[in-house]
Amino acid sequence: MTRSVYVTGIDRGDGRQVVELGVMELLTRQVDRVGVFRPLVHDGPDRLFELLRARYRLAQDPATVYGMDYHEASALQAEQGTDELVSTLVERFHRVARAYDVVLVLGTDYADTQFPDELALNARLANEFGASVIPVVGGRKQPVESVFAETRNAYRAYEVLGCDVLAMVTNRVAPDDREEIAARLATRLPVPCYVLPDEPALSAPTVAQISHALGARVLLGDDSGLARDALDFVFGGAMLPNFLNALTPGCLVVTPGDRADLVIGSLAAHSAGTPPIAGLLLTLDEVPSDEILTLAARLAPGTPVVSVPGNSFPTAEQLFSLEGKLNAATPRKAETALGLFERHVDTSDLLSRVSAPSTDRLTPMMFEHKLLEQARVDKRRVVLPEGTEERVLHAAEVLLRRGVCDLTLLGPVDQIRKKAADLGIDLGDCTLIDPATSELRDSFAEKYARLRAHKGVTVELAYDVVSDVNYFGTLMVQEGLADGMVSGSVHSTAATIRPAFEIIKTKPDADIVSSVFFMCLADKVLVYGDCAVNPDPNAEQLADIAIQAAATAAQFGVEPRIAMLSYSTGTSGSGADVDKVREATKLVRERRPDLRIEGPIQYDAAVEPTVAATKLPGSEVAGQASVLIFPDLNTGNNTYKAVQRSAGAIAVGPVLQGLRKPVNDLSRGALVQDIVNTVAITAIQAQTPNEKASQQ
Repeated sequence: MTRSVYVTGIDRGDGRQVVELGVMELLTRQVDRVGVFRPLVHDGPDRLFELLRARYRLAQDPATVYGMDYHEASALQAEQGTDELVSTLVERFHRVARAYDVVLVLGTDYADTQFPDELALNARLANEFGASVIPVVGGRKQPVESVFAETRNAYRAYEVLGCDVLAMVTNRVAPDDREEIAARLATRLPVPCYVLPDEPALSAPTVAQISHALGARVLLGDDSGLARDALDFVFGGAMLPNFLNALTPGCLVVTPGDRADLVIGSLAAHSAGTPPIAGLLLTLDEVPSDEILTLAARLAPGTPVVSVPGNSFPTAEQLFSLEGKLNAATPRKAETALGLFERHVDTSDLLSRVSAPSTDRLTPMMFEHKLLEQARVDKRRVVLPEGTEERVLHAAEVLLRRGVCDLTLLGPVDQIRKKAADLGIDLGDCTLIDPATSELRDSFAEKYARLRAHKGVTVELAYDVVSDVNYFGTLMVQEGLADGMVSGSVHSTAATIRPAFEIIKTKPDADIVSSVFFMCLADKVLVYGDCAVNPDPNAEQLADIAIQAAATAAQFGVEPRIAMLSYSTGTSGSGADVDKVREATKLVRERRPDLRIEGPIQYDAAVEPTVAATKLPGSEVAGQASVLIFPDLNTGNNTYKAVQRSAGAIAVGPVLQGLRKPVNDLSRGALVQDIVNTVAITAIQAQTPNEKASQQ
């Protein structure tokens, strides 16, 4: 039977979209087929469903998502009664439920509706759907006693109406009150109550949303700039020195368009990062001259400058009535929302309460979710040497907002701050270090000179070497100042991993450093090795790669069933290449008799059960291999790229294995999500260090 979760509320303004998004994240982490149903919908676009559809790649037909609109529901209730309304909605819900393993139901929003008792309607629908309920109570600008009472009353209301209440969520409370409210509710409710603090970045409108609401004309700025949150409004009227002192981080500057001094002064302050602003809103329909706009564009590329015809007072009235919304056009808000949810909700406990049906399938999205969740369990610090690279900065923002790990960015600090400000990125508590000026440079030079003395490296030469961001980052890992490193988005593989070979070196039980890719197919994840490091491994090295790959697979939730690939299966072929694979298989069995392994075996026999039944009947690996070891780099690299491009697989990696401490390489074509995944993998690798690995 389909399991359903009904997220509802008791009034407007509870910010429950954060909870709906968070629950969807949990459900898609556990099952592949998740449906969405909203019993009643207003006219116009459904911002939250569009966000869910874009973020979770939902294939559900939007026409099946909605029961009916509010006008139709009110008319049906008035003419035929509540029972007929509920019956119709139940029928439409079950059309969705039959097609999915789990359904997330989005309750009514209490906004401009004609229902006299909307809470009771939500409760009845939840019961008729057979759905468990998560009520959300808004606590914004309310005292502790009021929030406490409303949450208890909401629980009682849904319980009395017969609902299966999974948990309560109290949202948007004052941050200073959160712990007190959570402690009091924990002792007075029989179900968990998760208390989320108010997050200004979620309620802050983006510059794009402001521009749309005010009908503003965009004079300057790109999509990234328009996506910035306006955390505050600063109205310009004072002389420039006083005005600059009033600027706050993330503020939207509102000033008459003829105040060129304030326009240039604001953008100059933004460029210097003191402080970074969201953008400028020019009033009175006055537009600066072309010369001023050209200078503005050079001072702060991408920073939005928009113009409205009204004067400052009516503009201010409109601005203060606006509130940010989660939608498909605000992915950064979605990351903030998920980070907030995951920090303050016991997601493991909530997921166990949902009891969604488990599945043996491991889809790419489920794999990515599990990476982030696993990294969060025991947060580590990862150093990113390419701190001025735009993709790295965007990835850093996602990682920080989601609370995946702590980060250190390397590079000229002023350049990093300026680049982040230009992109509208909040680096939060991220540590910034310039290797060229760091106080660590001297000690790192001495350390590196000792390590490479046998190669004739002097302290003077080492002083220059360690100013390189990859060498500096590797030394941070070696010295315990970071737990892992990820580089390669603008550096070659050699530039990324050579310092690791020289400084960190291999584990005592590893003969070589090798790599794997996690190949995320439509319904499973395979591990490919080695596709990036070793050109032509011998039998001993191939066996070492297989053993390392099995350990890596297990660490990331892929049960290792190893296929040692060749152009022949079993005893059907001969030759030096096949013999090498056969010998490597024998060595693995001798070293690790606990591992399930087959080889030599062809790719089709390794992954396709029908082929395996013909070529290797009775094998416990053939047809269901999860770890595929290629005989050489030429075969492995071409195969992973062919599968990636032809089958539409997501390739996560290369993930290096065999090093004492984790260092991973990126493709120079890596996307932001690729970087996020690789950093999460690196953090996970650092969670279970081998005690011997830390020894010098």
